[in-house]
Amino acid sequence: MWNETNNKLYKAFKFKDFSAAFSFMTRVALLAEKNNHHPTWTNTYNKVEIWLSTHDAGDTVTDKDRLLADEIDGVFETLINIHSIP
Repeated sequence: MWNETNNKLYKAFKFKDFSAAFSFMTRVALLAEKNNHHPTWTNTYNKVEIWLSTHDAGDTVTDKDRLLADEIDGVFETLINIHSIP
C-alpha cells in the first residue's frame, strides 16, 4: 500500500537479493520514461524506496502519480511470480 505524506506517495519494496531489486528498478525506469514521470528513489541491497509527486503541479500528488504507482505495483507483482520473492 502506498502512503501519502508530505505531498508525496511513498512505498518500500523488498526483494530476495540485489539482482531482483535492480531488475525491478530497470523495469520501473522504463515505465517512468514512457510516462515522462520520474520518481525519487533509493536502493540499498534488496530494498527499493520510491517517492512520487508531480513537480509541474507544485510537488503535490496527482492522478499521474497514482497511475504510475499502480503500474509500479504491477511490475512488483510480476517480479514476485518470477523471482519467488517472499
